[in-house]
Formats: sequence, structure tokens, C-alpha cells
Amino acid sequence: MDDTSARIAAALDGVGSRLKRLRTQRGTTLTALASSTGISKSTLSRLENGQRRPTLELLLALSQAYRVPLDDLVGAPEVGDPRIRLKPGRVKGRTIIPLTRQPDGVQAWKIVVPTSKTTPEPRAHDGHEWIYVLSGRIRLVLDNQDWIIGPGEVAEFDTQVPHWFGSTGHEPAEILSIFTRPGESMTHRTI
Repeated sequence: MDDTSARIAAALDGVGSRLKRLRTQRGTTLTALASSTGISKSTLSRLENGQRRPTLELLLALSQAYRVPLDDLVGAPEVGDPRIRLKPGRVKGRTIIPLTRQPDGVQAWKIVVPTSKTTPEPRAHDGHEWIYVLSGRIRLVLDNQDWIIGPGEVAEFDTQVPHWFGSTGHEPAEILSIFTRPGESMTHRTI
């Protein structure tokens, strides 16, 4: 086996554990994933356990269901400038995907909030935040107010007000978060 074939085999061998970790992080069951992808529950289980080799057709369906690039499922090596591709991280059970690189400028993240029954712990800090819900519903606590916001809804608030956002406890959610520090501003245009 040549070096290229060995790398491809190693990447495919790691797909199962990536799929299982992603499903667990999202709080999704095999049954729910089977329903949303059209892939049988037994096939999904065998993929996750490494008993079935992934095909492009299966990976594309899973990539769409999880809303992640295909590269993330197969662990494709980075090529080119590593600054172009930002790496996701985990914070308090959430998957945080940075969308900007300016450490001192406006910060944007895609955040995947798994299903959980977390007790809100509001905190305050300098800045201003916008949250846009892409899918699912999130619970937003601002000072003494408690809201549930869903897809297409936006919340904008001063982060000096004690705040917390997280799972409603019923479903995972995906949001975009844009944060500015004091003294920074965004240009608002209505077109």
C-alpha cells in the first residue's frame, strides 16, 4: 500500500468515531438521524462502529443533516493557508465555530447548542451581542426576562445586562452570535 492509499484508509477508519461524536454532541438519536437522512438506523450504527465503510452518498447525506463540511466528517487534511479554515472548539458542552479572525474586532461564531437541562447562570461583561437563531429554539435570559426564540429571530442586547442563553431542553439549536467590545461599532444599513 502506497503512502496516499494509507492516508485515505486512515481517514476512512476515523469516520465512524467522528460521526458518533458529532451525533452525541448534537443530542441526536440514531432513530431521529435515520428519519432526517433516509439512512437506516442499522446502517448508521454500523458506520459509527466502523463495521461499514462510508460511501460518498452516505457522507453527503450526513454532512447535510449535521450542516458540517464533508471534510469535517472524513478528517481531510488541510491544504493551503491554515488561517483560512477556522477550527471548532467546545465550551460548556457547546460547539463553537469561529467565523472571524480579528481578535480585537467584531467577533462572529456559529454555535451549536445541544439539548440539555442547564440551569441559567447569567453573567455580565462589557460589549454588545446579536444572536440569530438558524435552527431549533434557544432560551434567552436577560436580567429578569426569559424568552424562547426560534429560527429567523434575532436578539440584540448590551452584555453589561446579566444574560445567559442555552437549550430549551427540547431540541438542539444552531445560532449565529456577533459580539462587539466597547468602542467598536458595526455599520447598519437597510437595503
